[in-house]
Amino acid sequence: MNDLERELHYPLGETLAPPGGALEVVCGEATGLTPAVKWVRMPLPFALNHINLWLLRDAVDDPQGSGAMLQGWSVVDCCIFGDKPKAHWECIFANDLEGLPILRVIVTHMHPDHIGLAHWLCQRWNVPLWISATDYQVARMGCMGPTGFGGERASEFFASHGLNSPQAVQQIQARTGYFPALVPSVPLQYRRLMDGMALTIGGRTWRCISGYGHAPEHIALYCESLNVLLGGDMMLPRISTNVSVYEAEPESNALALFLESIDKFRSLPDDTLVLPSHGKPFTGLHTRIDQLHAHHRDRLTDVLQACMAKPCSAADILPVLFERNMDLHQTTFAMGESIAHLHALWFEGKLQRTLDADGIYRFASP
Repeated sequence: MNDLERELHYPLGETLAPPGGALEVVCGEATGLTPAVKWVRMPLPFALNHINLWLLRDAVDDPQGSGAMLQGWSVVDCCIFGDKPKAHWECIFANDLEGLPILRVIVTHMHPDHIGLAHWLCQRWNVPLWISATDYQVARMGCMGPTGFGGERASEFFASHGLNSPQAVQQIQARTGYFPALVPSVPLQYRRLMDGMALTIGGRTWRCISGYGHAPEHIALYCESLNVLLGGDMMLPRISTNVSVYEAEPESNALALFLESIDKFRSLPDDTLVLPSHGKPFTGLHTRIDQLHAHHRDRLTDVLQACMAKPCSAADILPVLFERNMDLHQTTFAMGESIAHLHALWFEGKLQRTLDADGIYRFASP
């Protein structure tokens, strides 16, 4: 545990949801529906080696029009597509749903570890997908498009920011099936989640809170009666959420959007139980918001100093922001974050951007 983590409180200590199972984290006795929230933790084949998924006790009107209320569970986020995650889900269906069905699938945003199995889950239980409109459409584009968020356009974009070695260009050009491999399809229909929307889940009100900079239109969910925030990727306890600029929106100010978005959580109580998509449940929400602002403020200072010493491309900034060695998968995320920090300073007028004769964007003092 690092010094920043020690400033937060972890109510469950070192306890984790069991492999292939679920752990009760929030009791909901006040409504007669217990438990209110169960924690599912599934492995990922990446450096970020797990994702937290959530089961919310639910009750919905019978879609057949009988007038009865159907008891069951809502799923929040899904894991990537694959046989192993499916097997994990089958164990949970058999052992942790208390004999009740899945009633709906809620996805915080369109990244593969969150939406990858949404189509399978919705088909498996014949239930609707709930997601923001923007993230639904971007996910469909990733499934159906010819590049799957890779290929020629991505390689040209990263090359224009200095990642232009023949090996890197060739590898990014060849990576055309990354998104479809992890998200082969999404449901053909969805129910839209929007900022400020009140979603009734099991007799409790969960308020949608939109977030930007990490995903097109991320939706976190807050329940006042439980004092619980499903923070998705917008509020993580141990790591700073990836905030990136990519080729589809090449001049975005992603970092400013992210920092503005997390400030929305300041209106929630500091003792809110935050259930993040990665890491352990924690309290100390306001402290974590301050930590994230301080982290990015420090990184922006480092980037500004580097660019004052000499004009820098985003590739030049990688060792300023990241000390560790990275594979190509990690490097593309790091490049997106490097550009985001440069753009934040550029939009503030602290840096000037020029396109050099070699076709590379470089940033320097005005």
